[in-house]
Amino acid sequence: MLRRSRMVAGLVAVAVVTGACTGPVPAADPAPPAPTTAAVAPPVGTPGWQLTDPGAEHAIEGFTDRVSVSPGEPVRLFVSTAAPSFVVTAFRMGAYRDSDAQAVWTSPPRTGGVQAPAVVQEPTHTVVAPWHPSMSVATQGWPPGVYLLRLDGSDGAQRFVPLTVRTPSNAGRVVVINAVTTWQAYNRWGGHSLYKGPDGQRRSRSRAVSFDRPYEAGMQGAGQFLQFELGFLRVAERSGVPLGYATDTDLHADPHLLDGARAMVTLGHDEYWTTAMRAAATAARDRGVNLAFLGGNEVYRHMRFAPTPLGDNRLEINYKSAAEDPVSRTDPTESTQDWRQPPDPRPESVLVGGYYSCFPGRADLVVSDATSWLLSGIVHDGERFPSVVGIEYAKVDLSVPTPRPMEVLFHSPVTCGTTGRREFSDATYYTASSGAGVFSSGTQDWVCGMDPGCKGSGNGGRVAQALDAITTRLLTEFAAGPAGVAHPARDNLDALGIGRTTAVPPSAHND
Repeated sequence: MLRRSRMVAGLVAVAVVTGACTGPVPAADPAPPAPTTAAVAPPVGTPGWQLTDPGAEHAIEGFTDRVSVSPGEPVRLFVSTAAPSFVVTAFRMGAYRDSDAQAVWTSPPRTGGVQAPAVVQEPTHTVVAPWHPSMSVATQGWPPGVYLLRLDGSDGAQRFVPLTVRTPSNAGRVVVINAVTTWQAYNRWGGHSLYKGPDGQRRSRSRAVSFDRPYEAGMQGAGQFLQFELGFLRVAERSGVPLGYATDTDLHADPHLLDGARAMVTLGHDEYWTTAMRAAATAARDRGVNLAFLGGNEVYRHMRFAPTPLGDNRLEINYKSAAEDPVSRTDPTESTQDWRQPPDPRPESVLVGGYYSCFPGRADLVVSDATSWLLSGIVHDGERFPSVVGIEYAKVDLSVPTPRPMEVLFHSPVTCGTTGRREFSDATYYTASSGAGVFSSGTQDWVCGMDPGCKGSGNGGRVAQALDAITTRLLTEFAAGPAGVAHPARDNLDALGIGRTTAVPPSAHND
């Protein structure tokens, strides 16, 4: 039996938003309610929030001058469209009755217009959209949460623009971090991302990417939110756990973001971290804040921020090479190669527990410790969850610094598609001396597996059922305080035969 009461998957959802968003926003966040198992009807959602006609590549698109705001703060919206006019609808994303969204605000029609073409700034191949603001959006009355602003052109074309409304105080909350730096790293709007240029080659990629541009059409304008984050948000808001909302840019900018928080959760693809982000998460862990990493490539790329004409922390710099980065010679701690690489190697395993291993790889997720407090009664030893490991994954590697005691919950055989190397992907749990518990899924598709409509949720729905139940239990226990006090990790590395292996070369990554 667990010492604390806990929830299981399938509880009736707890209301997060109670209806239409009107009235003033309180100056300070009230104390969050304790987790409850009381059956409460979920708030009514708004069906039909999805895009039905994205139109041509640049038919309509936009971006905001802030990636996140406090409730009530205005944000400027930049829109380019071939349509004569457009309308903006703000959808709060999460757990609602009959929908994943609730419409909280709709604009009157605005005059459309095609804005200036993309500009590529050299020598870093940085793409910006030199546009004029189209309107200011007041967020008065919007509850904290993750929003998609849907742009609807009068010609039928549609696109999203993401925006996070931050929680004013995260005391007593489980804080959900939107990985906007990773979304932007992969964004090829205007031809360049941190991975490729217009010719599809790595040599022409950006060395710095700007938030002063839309997300590309292939992302529906929403970054990677729909692919890597929505499935978790749905389950988290149904859990009844008090949640806080922020982005990784907020984690960078605000050293007090996690003050009083119970836990911090990053989702399916949180690869790009600054020094300040990592310091904030480490300090939180060391004072008892639980951490959860629900991806397989977390804290891998070391980046730094610079300002743009629209504001601070809107230029994301990552050379992926100390030899290329001029800062490596003046401030090696801020050089933007991978965290594990010289001139100042700090492997991600020190914080996350696991060590990123490979892209691509695909395998079943295999239970190795069904007696764990996190898995007991939900799964059985040896149970397999099809295709949940991948397409990037991590493992325990004792050739690099690794926290102990370390408990491996899933130990999944997988073959690295880059090298043909046979190894394991590991989902891990360790406890810090502060009492904090740290969970890492070790696979990029954990959140995908939580989504009944995703490729990883097969086997008659069993995958989503199990991962939802495990994640709900994790959130509930993490919301109760330092999880290591009630659930100290039971080191099982020797029993699983996990020892030193050869560290993975950077070329194994999809760079």
